[in-house]
Amino acid sequence: MCNLYALMKARAEVAALARAMTDLNNNQPPMPGIYPDYAAPIIVNGDDGRRMMRDARWGMPSSKEALFAAATKRADKLRAKGAEFDFAELLKMEPDKGTTNVRNTVSLKTGRINTHWKAWLGPENRCLVPFTSFAEPDQDHEKTRKNIWFALDESRPVAFFAGLWTPHACVRMISKGWEDVVAYGFLTTDSAEPVRTYHSQAMPVILTEPEEWDLWMSDAPWSEVARLQRPLPERLKIVAVGGKSDEIIPA
Repeated sequence: MCNLYALMKARAEVAALARAMTDLNNNQPPMPGIYPDYAAPIIVNGDDGRRMMRDARWGMPSSKEALFAAATKRADKLRAKGAEFDFAELLKMEPDKGTTNVRNTVSLKTGRINTHWKAWLGPENRCLVPFTSFAEPDQDHEKTRKNIWFALDESRPVAFFAGLWTPHACVRMISKGWEDVVAYGFLTTDSAEPVRTYHSQAMPVILTEPEEWDLWMSDAPWSEVARLQRPLPERLKIVAVGGKSDEIIPA
């Protein structure tokens, strides 16, 4: 699971690369450490069909089952303390911290499109998530869990995660209550080297070619773009070890 990445290139450069005609927030410094629920740029298709760059918060809507399970766990703790509560209200205010990684687009049980993700797999909800490097915790060293940083090469050129986005009304934090956010996440898939050595379970779906960006952002149905949910074999390099951010400014 990838829960940390960096974007150290200028937004104007990213927008030009993705052929985004508009940037709704062009005043943003480099982002060496992007974590869940942080606001970060994504490329979306605008209402006029042209690409635009906008900010969104990392974490797609969680499933109803996940929120119900979390609320039930919280209710059990309150019940153990002898506290009175209204479960319906508890469930309503259960924080949805967001789902950062979208793996099971197809149900493992039925082989059909996952009902939770189905609503957002269409062209209007697909996006490109720019990055220059991303981190996975070293699973073989449980005590240190050092972050292993990956990029296309040492210069950290821009590439894109295959992302999904949607407007979302939710509770992110109980103290803030309900709020309207623009949420995003990105697809993951089986690991390939060199990621697999450090994190064998999954890696982000990475799109490196303009043809891939165009297909992902096209009107093509999910049956045509689903083939992009695959590993990127032998293309990544380890560019840093350790650290909570990738501070190096690429050339």
